Amino acid sequence: METILFIIFLSFALSTLINIILKKFSMSHIIGYIITGTIITSLFDLNGTSDLHILDLIAEFGIVFLMFTIGLEMPINKLKKMKEILFVNGSIQVGVSAVIIYLLAKYIFDIDTTSSIIIALAFSLSSTAIVLTYLKQSKDIHTPYGEKSTAILVFQDLAVIPILLLISFLSNDTLSLGEILTNTFLSALLIILFMFTIGKKILNWFLDFSSRTRIEELFLASILSIVIGTSLLAHQLGFTYSLGAFIAGMIISETNYHIKVESDISSYKDLLLGAFFFSVGTKIDVPYLLSNIHYVFLIFFGVMVIKAVVIYLLMLAKSNKSDSVKSALALCQIGEFSFAVFALAANDNILDKDLASFLILVTVLSMILTPFIVNNIYKIASFFVVEFYESDKITPINRRNHTIICGYAILGRIIAHELNKQNKSFVIISDNLKHVLLARKNGFMAYFGHLEKLPVLESLKVDEASNIIVTTNSLIKKRLICEAVLNFKNDANLIVRIDSLDEKKELKDLNIKYYVHSQIETAKLMVEKSLSFSS
Repeated sequence: METILFIIFLSFALSTLINIILKKFSMSHIIGYIITGTIITSLFDLNGTSDLHILDLIAEFGIVFLMFTIGLEMPINKLKKMKEILFVNGSIQVGVSAVIIYLLAKYIFDIDTTSSIIIALAFSLSSTAIVLTYLKQSKDIHTPYGEKSTAILVFQDLAVIPILLLISFLSNDTLSLGEILTNTFLSALLIILFMFTIGKKILNWFLDFSSRTRIEELFLASILSIVIGTSLLAHQLGFTYSLGAFIAGMIISETNYHIKVESDISSYKDLLLGAFFFSVGTKIDVPYLLSNIHYVFLIFFGVMVIKAVVIYLLMLAKSNKSDSVKSALALCQIGEFSFAVFALAANDNILDKDLASFLILVTVLSMILTPFIVNNIYKIASFFVVEFYESDKITPINRRNHTIICGYAILGRIIAHELNKQNKSFVIISDNLKHVLLARKNGFMAYFGHLEKLPVLESLKVDEASNIIVTTNSLIKKRLICEAVLNFKNDANLIVRIDSLDEKKELKDLNIKYYVHSQIETAKLMVEKSLSFSS
């Protein structure tokens, strides 16, 4: 018992120290957790012990909580809008990537057919844990490339189910493929019908009842019960833990509690994700890695290039080059579910254990390097796409007491022209490249980027601006922009366009100086015109 406590203490202390050092070099904390796991495992020789199996289970719930929070941002209506990206692009990405990797594994590396299939399917998956964590923290989840990447990641998580079923079929001599598919279909139908009918009513009642008590720990306990309960239900029916949590999040996203629920569990999610990345570090066999480092790098870079090219070409069909490159960079790595696939296949003796160990090392290397890629995704993308409008490429402007216009749709254009008539100093920021090009064509100072990002706030001298006019339609974008601006300068003069009083209520917790209700202000002007005629 004392040894376990000492290991826990040392793990926390070491990860804190390493992450403080990494923070000074602007490196991801994910790397710190992975390094800590490797060091602790090597120091105490924990490889293969039962303690690590328990840690793996705890760590898996980091993914569960992450998928739950993603579900909170994915109501059914939003999924319907994303169905083409989710199912069409997702299935093409997984399918094409798997076919190419299978052919290479089978005919270039001379690996047997069954192992080649497992490797191809596992390598076609990307890292939900790392990529979605970055997208949420950076707010890029609301950008075009972020939404497309998220949709493909959600599909990949769903694709884990048939992949695991295939492994079960390959290792099972008693059930036919038809019987396995039938059982899976019936189980999936059962869980969806239950969750969206009886389950939805139970969740609503549970949250409503616990919120009425006005005891914070009871409300938190109800959230944890929902997440863990739905995860266990999905697992009992043969699916991944995260699928049940994702569906529960989708249901709660359509209630009035989704914002409070997400804020209450955020710290638990982060702690469990830390445990997950720690567990990734425990899988690194340092001597074996060092002796085979050249092969590990070769396979990793080969898989990364294959997936990046497939995703880039897939995205390019309906996106610009910049978004296509960023999506390719965000999803080219190997995901955490590959661990489960390789481990299960090795345990069922359909994948050689030495080969499985090597493949796990490739996956670990991928997850170590991925934070470097996603944290510098704009900089890396600029090497492939010659574009002078990226958000981190803005040269700091030399202006003071200027107006910043956020958005250059019809309203933004009218505001810009009116300010220009009055010879007022202003600058335009938009996340729509066509709008930026149009503004520059009209002779205005305009930049492509996202005002909620710190480099953009600094470059546009928000702290020295006389006011910031927010013209965007999306309530989510309005909140993100206003929060970022007020965090950067707490007394900023924000002028926000709203379309309803409900929007004003949603933003009432922010220190916004002035709201312009589009319909009310239009009505006032029309009444003034009417009165001028009558007089």
